[in-house]
Amino acid sequence: MKRPAESKNRNALRGGAYALTITVVVLALLLLANVFAAALPASWTKFDISAAKLYSITSNTKVVVNALKEDVTIYWIVQSGEEDDVIENLLDKYESLSEHLQVIKKNPDVYPTFAAQYTDETVQNNSLVVECGEKSRYIDIDDIYTGELNPYTGTYSATDFDGEGAITSAIDYVVSDELPRLYLLEGHGEKELPAGFSGQIEKENMETVQLSLLTADEIPKDAACIVIYSPASDISQEEQKMLEEYTAQGGKLLVMAGPTEDGTLENLYGLLSEYGVTPNEGIVIEGDREYYAFRAPYVLLPDLASHEITDPLIEENYRPILPIAQGLTVSGTDSAVTSLLITSDDSFSKAAGYTLDTYEREEGDTDGPFTVAVSVETGGEGKIVWFASSEFLEEMYNAYASGANVDIAMNALSYLVGETEAVAIRSKSLNYSYLTISESTASLLKVIMIGLCPSLYLTAGIVVVLRRRRRQNGTV
Repeated sequence: MKRPAESKNRNALRGGAYALTITVVVLALLLLANVFAAALPASWTKFDISAAKLYSITSNTKVVVNALKEDVTIYWIVQSGEEDDVIENLLDKYESLSEHLQVIKKNPDVYPTFAAQYTDETVQNNSLVVECGEKSRYIDIDDIYTGELNPYTGTYSATDFDGEGAITSAIDYVVSDELPRLYLLEGHGEKELPAGFSGQIEKENMETVQLSLLTADEIPKDAACIVIYSPASDISQEEQKMLEEYTAQGGKLLVMAGPTEDGTLENLYGLLSEYGVTPNEGIVIEGDREYYAFRAPYVLLPDLASHEITDPLIEENYRPILPIAQGLTVSGTDSAVTSLLITSDDSFSKAAGYTLDTYEREEGDTDGPFTVAVSVETGGEGKIVWFASSEFLEEMYNAYASGANVDIAMNALSYLVGETEAVAIRSKSLNYSYLTISESTASLLKVIMIGLCPSLYLTAGIVVVLRRRRRQNGTV
């Protein structure tokens, strides 16, 4: 009578031992798989499915990092347990791109004086220092998570993540022997560069120096580009001649100048005349509602023509805004002249200029379309990029254009200076993105999730129960 029980116990013991062995083997395999996965590069194991691509890096960064020939160290200053997940993932991406780049974590509790050798600022958690040899740049966390102050609540909220832009700019800075030098023309009531544009110039590692041609004998030899921003009065004929010689001999010129209250800047715009580009008297007014913003026909939304400067914006469906623009007419078929921004066929130039009292077309107005931004190759390596508006880089218009105004200006600078990889890396929005679906799709999903799926599970359960009962009835 005991033999069946003993046999049953042995079988149970064997089954338990077998199950335990399988469990141990599976756990060991899982452990080995985790160890192996942890040893793999982050680019193989982590995938970015976020709408803003917070965990991805652009081709611009890959070009800069892959070209490293010197060792670069990124010091991550952060207390233990306070690591930012987004920054950690981004640093892993950078480190996996080049053997010349290393990320070292520095805990300020352990190294309290470490950051003091790089900055006098109060260092916050998750700030960075990028170093190569004797050159370094400190990146504050507020330069990575950027935002704005709410004037009503007095609170500051981060709206964008600019980690990639800040880090790549710092890497490019510490490995560069010489930085492009931009000379800003002065002496004609020029405005100061807007903060957004000047900040982007600094981020792209370009130096700015003031230049007065009224006192200079010649344009400095180290000028990577001459920038003329929003002059209130015209240049002299002597200055015009100096700039003509400069561009003819391979110099680069970026101009942002529209109509003034005194009319057209004849000598300044004379720089374009020999290339078949002439200004039209007055201010451009749009007659097509698709080509202007804010119910203001003088705030233009021109079309973008394909060019190295505009292609990045075309690909991302961005449109710059040009307020109070001078209409340019491009005559002839000179391949050296490229229209970048073009108004509609319904546009016209109001000859009255700043004294206009109606947006309707009148006698004496000039019919469009017009070019409001142009690129000119002056021979040799000389280049001119011209935006026929003095206001488009103002913070308000740039914000309305979602940053496209500063982007196209920076693309123009990069094109002129030759820093093709310095085209601005856009910051990434931290705002939530929502999935929007049609009402018919929503109804279909409701039917599937509420009706079809439960019905399938219920039917499968009934089938299983019936089969089991049949088997039981067959063995009785």
